[in-house]
Amino acid sequence: MRPFFLILLFNFFINCQNLHADKNNVAVGLDSIKPVGQFKKLMLKQRIQAIDSTKLDSLDVFEPTINSPKSVIYSKDGNKFYVNSLEGFATIVFDSKTLKKIGVIKHVFDIRNKNLFKNNETTAFDYQFKQQLPDFNTFKGKPVEGCLSHNGKYLWVTYYRRDWDENAESPSAVAIIDTETDQIVRVIPSGPLPKMIACSPDNQYITITHWGDNTVGILDISSQNVMDFKYISHVIIDERLTMNYQSDVKIDRDNECGNCLRGTVFSPDSKKILVAKMGGNGIALIDLTTMKYLGTITGMKQNLRHLVINNNDLILSSNKYGFVQKATLKDLLHLDFSNKNKIITYEKWQTIHVGKGARTIDVTNDGKYIFACVNNDCKIAVIEASSMTVVDSISVSKFPVGMAISPNSRQLIITSQGKKDVLFAGNAVSVFEIIYN
Repeated sequence: MRPFFLILLFNFFINCQNLHADKNNVAVGLDSIKPVGQFKKLMLKQRIQAIDSTKLDSLDVFEPTINSPKSVIYSKDGNKFYVNSLEGFATIVFDSKTLKKIGVIKHVFDIRNKNLFKNNETTAFDYQFKQQLPDFNTFKGKPVEGCLSHNGKYLWVTYYRRDWDENAESPSAVAIIDTETDQIVRVIPSGPLPKMIACSPDNQYITITHWGDNTVGILDISSQNVMDFKYISHVIIDERLTMNYQSDVKIDRDNECGNCLRGTVFSPDSKKILVAKMGGNGIALIDLTTMKYLGTITGMKQNLRHLVINNNDLILSSNKYGFVQKATLKDLLHLDFSNKNKIITYEKWQTIHVGKGARTIDVTNDGKYIFACVNNDCKIAVIEASSMTVVDSISVSKFPVGMAISPNSRQLIITSQGKKDVLFAGNAVSVFEIIYN
């Protein structure tokens, strides 16, 4: 076992060989280089970490609530940002100017929180619990992703699973947080293992993408009252995954997930939903008029992780192969799926390689630059959107997965989740200033 471990350790250092490492092997670039065009550079302002309280760099702040940070979301006005601490069962709230922690939203529920569950609801659609428990709404939720609705009033947060659902095969849930008070105001059950969540531009719908079983839940959120929000459709992508796992066998649900549905966006007119098949191949298209799955678009790189819309383009990240691609959104939305196999190959993609492990991507508010988390290489890549060329990169704490650009595109937040088998990695949130010429 020891030689094999040494080989793995050597390979890891090769992957991150360009980074500046401190004694804890936590690599952070203080300044990026190669200014091109309007964009000049990224400058690290602070790293909020829970790696080591005894060794802090000048820009480090130790914060023990940062426990496997999965994603980050800005408030509508940009004054706050929310970090989903997956293993900490909490969403941590920070002031984006002072970078001070101003709140902790705990995703922990018992009988005292009964009012958050409408009519004591525990499940959605026809999902059944595999466990025998006295109260399914007594649990801790593991926050994954989030989105805003109602002009920023509500923050929605998906739970990877309820803490006692080891194989993520039972219904999970989604929390709705009032961003004025930073309090949870409702918890809605979901299907198994929800990851991505998105709000339609017209604020009529929320879609919850179930990584766990190839399905998508769609809610009507047209009301201003959170207790009026309700499911209106349950869309199956290709085939619903059957989950008949043995209770005494631990299943790797990061890979045992069928299509492993991930990145999710609405079309600008709120009439269609695009869903990335990270474990399958292509992008699934859902028609909101009929609430039906139309088919799958292929032709891009595989292992799709994230989707964003940038003006007239759809941007995607290909995790395993390390690419960022773009295509004309209108072309994709108007493809004809009348053929029986529901698969269309579209080949007009512009492609740039950024490094293996391309995870979350985001775009500046003017649409000029795409930022990408490059997990395996422990860096952030900056891409000029028009030419699809990398104009800069900067090292960041291992292993970056989540990011958000502030509404004014002057600040960038990166969450580094880390990996179980790598010591002194992850559990860090890096705050960068985006500097322009």
